[in-house]
Amino acid sequence: MNDSWTIGVIGGSGLYAIDGLDQAEWRTVDTPWGAPSDQLLFGRIGDVRLVFLPRHGRGHVIPPSELNVRANIDALKQSGCTDILAISSIGSLREDLPPGHFVVVDQFIDRTFARPTSFFGTGMVAHVSMAQPVCERLSGYAAAAVTAAGGAVATGKTYVAMEGPQFSTRAESLLYRQWGADVIGMTAMPEAKLAREAELPYALIGMVTDYDCWRDSEAPVEVSEVIGQMQRNGAVARATVAAFVNALPAARDPSPIDSVLDFALITDPARCDPTMLAKLDAVAGRVLRTMDRAQPA
Repeated sequence: MNDSWTIGVIGGSGLYAIDGLDQAEWRTVDTPWGAPSDQLLFGRIGDVRLVFLPRHGRGHVIPPSELNVRANIDALKQSGCTDILAISSIGSLREDLPPGHFVVVDQFIDRTFARPTSFFGTGMVAHVSMAQPVCERLSGYAAAAVTAAGGAVATGKTYVAMEGPQFSTRAESLLYRQWGADVIGMTAMPEAKLAREAELPYALIGMVTDYDCWRDSEAPVEVSEVIGQMQRNGAVARATVAAFVNALPAARDPSPIDSVLDFALITDPARCDPTMLAKLDAVAGRVLRTMDRAQPA
């Protein structure tokens, strides 16, 4: 069994590159779900392999609702990733999470509605648990890495994912606060769900750029404000990735998330759609091939 780390890094608004990559090479990865957001950047930091994907494409050309998240996750899985560290800009719904703060997310509320949310469908149905939607182990490394990079970090927070691309109304922002959400963004869902279906442990570092629009005493968020704070956050984010990688144990112990599909598939093997199975090869081939071998000759 492979006990080495290959970290897929999904860089969102404010993180479009990784510093200090050895043997860096951009490569095109094709998927049965279409094209990912961009080429993937392969390289190493020390003994750890990294595969970097700019979530919105280089130059930030793809809006949240048009991200081909299934292709992004499939491409990272095809590329040998064992785990995913996602980084994105977020708005704050709490006074004690000011712009410039970093948040390691613990839970999600999914308010998106215009995006494919699963690899599975007619011909192969699966239901994965999302009760604990992030990897506790990775999240712990992520929080420690932000601190090591000189950033202020909060943990155990809830992220509400909105559809966008418009920012919230004030009524929505106040409602999300009442629900117990701490931060808001447009990209973590269905990204975290699809990572789980692909058996990839996932952690999310959010970089606070603004206070959304719930504060009566403050002007509503504008893109210019977000961009300025993104640029200020970017240096800490890049240092965080390096600190995260350098702190990983030499050997990767197995995670329970590595095998969640063992308990998720529900379709009768005799009724599976071969076309769907072919599309699922990268993300679910491990368990699908085992299922096929178990059938009578």
